[in-house]
Amino acid sequence: MDDLKKRALDYHQFPKPGKLSVDSSKPCTTQDDLSLTYTPGVAEPVREIHAEPANAYKYTNKGNLVAVITDGTAVLGLGNMGALASKPVMEGKAVLFKRFAGIDVFDIEVNAATPDEFIQTVVNISPTFGGINLEDIAAPHCFYIENELKKRLDIPVFHDDQHGTAVIVAAALLNALELQGKTIETAKIVFLGAGAAGCSCAKLLKLMGATNITMVDRSGVLDTNRADLHDNNRDLAIAPTNATTLADVMPQADVFIGVSAKNALDAELIKGMAKNPIIFALANPDPEILPSIAHAIRDDILMATGRSDFPNQVNNALCFPYLFRGALDAKATKITENMKIAAAKALSELAREPVPAEVLQAYNLTELKFGREYIIPKPFDTRLLAHVSSAVAKAARE
Repeated sequence: MDDLKKRALDYHQFPKPGKLSVDSSKPCTTQDDLSLTYTPGVAEPVREIHAEPANAYKYTNKGNLVAVITDGTAVLGLGNMGALASKPVMEGKAVLFKRFAGIDVFDIEVNAATPDEFIQTVVNISPTFGGINLEDIAAPHCFYIENELKKRLDIPVFHDDQHGTAVIVAAALLNALELQGKTIETAKIVFLGAGAAGCSCAKLLKLMGATNITMVDRSGVLDTNRADLHDNNRDLAIAPTNATTLADVMPQADVFIGVSAKNALDAELIKGMAKNPIIFALANPDPEILPSIAHAIRDDILMATGRSDFPNQVNNALCFPYLFRGALDAKATKITENMKIAAAKALSELAREPVPAEVLQAYNLTELKFGREYIIPKPFDTRLLAHVSSAVAKAARE
C-alpha cells in the first residue's frame, strides 16, 4: 500500500470512522433543559412554524443547513461509483462548508433508478434545508435534475460541478486576460469538453461579455449542423463551419480551457496560439497538458490547473461555501446568474489585494502577489468569507 493510500484510509477510519458528527447547539444537562429540548417545550416552536412557515428560520437550523446530495453517478474522476461509495466525497464537501463558511450540512446519498425518482426524493426532504447542493451527478441527467428542482423548490439549488467550476474559471480568467493584455469581449476562447462543467463555464463567460467561444467535444467542434446537440449545448454551437477538430480551431486562440481528460491537449497545438496565450488545463487529477511541458514550448503562457501542487489552482472550494453563505444570509429563494457573476468578480478583485501574512504562513510562502502565478485567491484566505459572501448577498437582495 503506497503512503498516500494508507494515510487517506487511516484519516477516514481513525480515531472514529468518517469525517462528520452531529453536535448539539443547546445545553441538555438538566431536567429543565430536557423539558425545553423535547416535550413539552418543543411544542411551542412547532405551533409557531405551523402558523407561519417562515418561523422555521427563527426556531430551527434550517437557515444554516444545506443538503449535499448525490446519486453517485459521477464521483470525482472515478465515474459511476454508486451512491454508497460517494459518501466519503459528500462528507468531505460537508467539512469544507463548515470549515470555510460555518454552514452545517447533511450529506445524503440516494439510490435512484431514474432522474425523476431522484428529483422526487429531494423534493420530499427539502423542508429540512435552507439550500440544496447537488454533487457528482452525471450529464445529461444533471441538467434536467437541476432545472426541475429549481422549478419545484423555494430554496437555492446549486449543482457545484457545473456552476461552482464556472464561477472560479470566470474569476481566474478575468485576471489572466488582464495580465496577458487581452479582454473577454475580444478573446478567442476554445473549450475542450462540452459536458456539465464546460457548458456552464461557457455560458457564464458569455453572460460576462465573451463573444468568441468555440466548444469541442469527443465528436469534434459543436456547430449547428451537429445532429447530436441537446438543450444544454445547442445555444453554444457556432455557425456551420469546415472546422471539425480541436486542431482546426486552435490557431490564434487566445484562451484554451480544458475540462476533458488527461493529456488531451497536443503540445504541438500550443505553438499556433496567439501571443500571450492562456491555458486552463482543468482535468483532474491529471491535466490536459502539464505546466512543465507547456512552459517548455512557450515562455509567454499563463497557465492554471485543478491541482494544488501547481500555481493557479482552480478550486471549487473558493466558491460554494461563500455562495451559499451569501444566499442563506439573504434568505434567497434561488441562486441567480447575477449572484454567480458577483462571486466571480469578488474573487477576481480579492486576488489583486495584498496577501496577509497568515495566508503566506499557511502555504509556507514568503511572498505572493498578483501576477502570472497568482491569479486567484488561496482557499485558506480568511478574507474570502466576508468578501465573497457579502457580494453574493448584495446581488441576491438586489
